[in-house]
Amino acid sequence: MITDVFDSDPSSHTSDHIASVKQLRKVYVKPNSSIAVEALRGVSIDFVRGECVAICGASGSGKSTLMNVLGCLDRPTSGFYFLGGQNVADLDDDGLSAFRGVHLGFVFQNFNLIQQLTVAENVEVPMFYQGVSVADRRAKAMSVIESVGLTDRADHRPNELSGGQQQRVAIARALVNDPILILADEPTGNLDTATGDMILELFDRLRAEGKTIIMVTHEPEVANRCDRIITLRDGLTISDERVAAPAVT
Repeated sequence: MITDVFDSDPSSHTSDHIASVKQLRKVYVKPNSSIAVEALRGVSIDFVRGECVAICGASGSGKSTLMNVLGCLDRPTSGFYFLGGQNVADLDDDGLSAFRGVHLGFVFQNFNLIQQLTVAENVEVPMFYQGVSVADRRAKAMSVIESVGLTDRADHRPNELSGGQQQRVAIARALVNDPILILADEPTGNLDTATGDMILELFDRLRAEGKTIIMVTHEPEVANRCDRIITLRDGLTISDERVAAPAVT
């Protein structure tokens, strides 16, 4: 059963709810036509501080659209989205971009590292857009690089790293601004099983430290390591189930 975190007042979520959506709809209109596609059809979910949530569903179920809205990369057609107590609808485009840069961390299947930059420079990128000084950027970058076990690779470029090392760099980059929410899109999709397990162990550690993580995955073994599994179908939430004993190492 999905909790209606807003009741009659959409702002009535509790302090434990790091993110909350209520009756979220997203409609896309195909260019040069009157054809409308309803990617999300009234989704209501709350995400609790310090949990790891898997978003599952077949292609076209609405997973990517939901993640784009949660990541402040797209705005819903209607409904409410609160993140860290902020009504996202109240932010203009510049405010939304600034809010996203400070409060959200992203981890992608394809790593999305800048090939011309070193590991340290890639991790520094989010701080550059926040106006952090050069010295402070480097100090913070090296701290999070150490936390993911890559201190000895700080001056290497992405093409000199394994896939697992590149994903750890991506996680360090996601963490560097101390976001309130980490969004991961198929974070083990391009990795072999052993390397994927290493990345999931890192997510386990982050969750144990109180980080909130939402990840899209089509792999049941990955989803079962989370606290909850939310399944979408045709733009609707068809289940929101708590995993009996999520694996935390």
